[in-house]
Amino acid sequence: MSVLVLVLAVCAACCLGFGFVLQQNAAERAPLGDFLSPRLLLDLVRVPRWLAGMGLMVAGMVLGAIALGGGELTLVEPLLATNLLFALALSRFQTRQPLGRQGWAGLALLAGGVTAFILAGEPRGGSAVTDPLRHWLIVGVMLGLALLLTLCAGRLRLTWGPTLLALAAGLLYGVQDALTRVSGRRLSAGGLAELLTGWQPYFVVVLGVTGLVLVQSAFETAPLRRSLPALTAAQPLAGIACGVGFLGDRLHTDTGALAWQAGGLAAVVAGIVLLGLHPAMPQSTGESGRERALERS
Repeated sequence: MSVLVLVLAVCAACCLGFGFVLQQNAAERAPLGDFLSPRLLLDLVRVPRWLAGMGLMVAGMVLGAIALGGGELTLVEPLLATNLLFALALSRFQTRQPLGRQGWAGLALLAGGVTAFILAGEPRGGSAVTDPLRHWLIVGVMLGLALLLTLCAGRLRLTWGPTLLALAAGLLYGVQDALTRVSGRRLSAGGLAELLTGWQPYFVVVLGVTGLVLVQSAFETAPLRRSLPALTAAQPLAGIACGVGFLGDRLHTDTGALAWQAGGLAAVVAGIVLLGLHPAMPQSTGESGRERALERS
């Protein structure tokens, strides 16, 4: 387990967490008519705070990609889930809310769950699965779930819409991370020509843009606490599934190790929920007015 990979992954999580908060601060003021439309990005690109958030997000994605180049997806993904800790830190600075029992409990569960999963599983590399059918089956299931969640979100904008969009985006980002690792392997093996002849790098771009529209639509319609926890929980779960499913990542599979891994992932999800619902997470100042506008639309 490389210390450099750990540092890069945590730095990526820091950039992502700060970036998400700044993006939501700007997206909540975007026109509601841009919901689930690429026009939303065109409106937001004129907002300096959103651009700063995007800059941090891109930096986080680059650092995450470098970490994925040196470490297994099953190691990097749980570490990226700690972005919620950094989002809470910035939100706490903005709202001046103390952590309290809920915040400390969520922090302990998230950090402890990540540690338990990594120590029990000891993620390590292996031979990637060469069967394209298995690749497409796993990727197809993830994309199908994301599409289903997005369609449901369009009907439930006032209630579960933001959460469902965030879950869909998390699935896409998990697949994107897996394909980023595949693209890195192709680049290392055959150079730029090998990279550009594969479909993976183009899918990485499409998934990134699609996920961005979903995330900003979720940020636009509800406070951060109703979207970021779902996004943060779905991404590592999807990434781990891809890592074990077709990237060849290996984990300990004896009964004790599997129990600790399952318990660690459960603790991660519980910690994410507690932190996401913390009072320090920013709430939209115009939420009630926006919900009335949505009801009329």
